[in-house]
Amino acid sequence: MSRRDLIDPESRVPLDALVGFLPGGFNAIPDIVARRATVAQILASMPVPPNPNVTTEDRTVPGPEGDPDISVRIYRPVGTSAATATLPGIYYIHGGGMVLGDVAGEDANAARLCEEVGAIVVSVEYRLAPENPHPAPVEDCYAGLTWTAANAAGLGIDPTRLAIYGGSAGGGLALGTVLLARDRSGPALAFMMPIYPMIDDTNTSGSSHEITDIGIWDRAGNIEAWAWYLGGKPADHYAAPARATDLSGLPPAFIDVGTVDLFRDEDVAFANRLMQAGVPCELHVNPGSYHASEVFAPDAALSRRIWAMRIDALRRALA
Repeated sequence: MSRRDLIDPESRVPLDALVGFLPGGFNAIPDIVARRATVAQILASMPVPPNPNVTTEDRTVPGPEGDPDISVRIYRPVGTSAATATLPGIYYIHGGGMVLGDVAGEDANAARLCEEVGAIVVSVEYRLAPENPHPAPVEDCYAGLTWTAANAAGLGIDPTRLAIYGGSAGGGLALGTVLLARDRSGPALAFMMPIYPMIDDTNTSGSSHEITDIGIWDRAGNIEAWAWYLGGKPADHYAAPARATDLSGLPPAFIDVGTVDLFRDEDVAFANRLMQAGVPCELHVNPGSYHASEVFAPDAALSRRIWAMRIDALRRALA
């Protein structure tokens, strides 16, 4: 049986359409600049209307010491302001395999969290590999988190109710960021939600050998992305959090991943290690879900269940 046969039928429809349009998926485009342009073209052909219940504001904030400033986009529920409300905060890190993606590409997801959780969301624009390999992306993310925590009062965020959220590369960067925060005695986080995080550069897990040709984040693309991200240098645990030997002292976690996701086994193993380290961790393995299937097939019943679990967990953690 092909791994594609294990995919939820509803969720498979847009994946088949993608493979029909781009045989081999995004990673079949060898040039990263051309690949980014193709992704942007596809996103532009599927515009998502702005969420009328959310306002946004872009700001430029200090980057890592000695490096360029970074930009963040702040999402706020309509009818609230820093002067009138103190809400929980969600620090958001977009995905894209460390080489693709931007804040604008995940506007809909960030706005959804803002509206449905009732939180101020701060989404960070970090530098991408291969032009900017590790540690530039995770240091940008840490700088943005530091700014968010330091300016919580001005943003209308309750600093005791600040979570971090990210999917795929964003999930890996979220974990790298919380490890930096712990080790540098940086901002305290109440909760973390790394979604199908990209955390193991060794590509040795069972699922990393299984997912080779479904058309979305297959093995060859993952190996390529890690090589670009690391820039020829060995990975440390801030680049590849699966390498961390000590997971104690991290905030409570929620992790979800699909059964047809290349990251399945590394994520399940990491969740188990969190629990062994005494970190409360809620783990969901979603049958039939491929990498980011809830993004590609948002109307599928499986996708609605996935989002409902995440929103519920964030509401409970930030209540």
